[in-house]
Amino acid sequence: MNILAGKRGLIMGVANDHSIAYGIARKCAEAGASLALTYQNEMLAKRVIPLAESLGSDLTLPCDVGAEGGIDEMAATLAKSWGQVDFVVHAIAFADKSELRGPYLNTSRNNFNNAMLISCYSMTELARAMLPMMEENGGSMTTLTYLGANRITPNYNVMGVAKAALEASVRYLAVDLGKHNIRVNAISAGPVKTLAGAAISGARHVFRHSESQAPLKKNPDMDEVGRAGLYFASDLSSGVTGEVHYVDGGYHHIGVPTAETE
Repeated sequence: MNILAGKRGLIMGVANDHSIAYGIARKCAEAGASLALTYQNEMLAKRVIPLAESLGSDLTLPCDVGAEGGIDEMAATLAKSWGQVDFVVHAIAFADKSELRGPYLNTSRNNFNNAMLISCYSMTELARAMLPMMEENGGSMTTLTYLGANRITPNYNVMGVAKAALEASVRYLAVDLGKHNIRVNAISAGPVKTLAGAAISGARHVFRHSESQAPLKKNPDMDEVGRAGLYFASDLSSGVTGEVHYVDGGYHHIGVPTAETE
């Protein structure tokens, strides 16, 4: 099913073959898309370039979203190579791991600013940079969020605040870009076994609890989240914008969970 045949997409945030961004990229490649991947630095380039090649892509671009001008430089290079982009996947987030435990109250000013810049504002900056390459034919921008944006999640702290701001950004960007027929949406996946997720303290507890309480009695796998990304990248979602789409087995619907012994 080559629903993305002839389409070009930028994927940001692939770190390894267990990252959600890679799962989305793989499904888009299987659907016929040509892909460009970014990497933050030369160390990550050694991982990303082989992964890009495995997806049939020979276009990898450096981009440190935390550096002023980093996104604009990447976009300028991409414009010279492609000119037009049909979809973008923003899968970038960061917070100091040492502050993702204990009370949110203790979040430092520096960590708060970095988390908001990299995890939230980079999406807005990216949208502005990509607009010239998307405004003629329209397209799609998709970012990644998590339930911790609107419900308290252990050891998520400042990342939850940044994701809440990111979800608000999605709604505002959907209005700003709608007149150009550019859709802006977010995927909120349940716990997926990624290296980034494993770094969060108490990840095993969250994984087991979500699995036992979700209506489908399971957490999503990489393919399920990847297919959601494919949906948003394709014309299948042509009438959808400003949404947060949950891929969590229905867990976000649960208010008071049933006893895990039942």
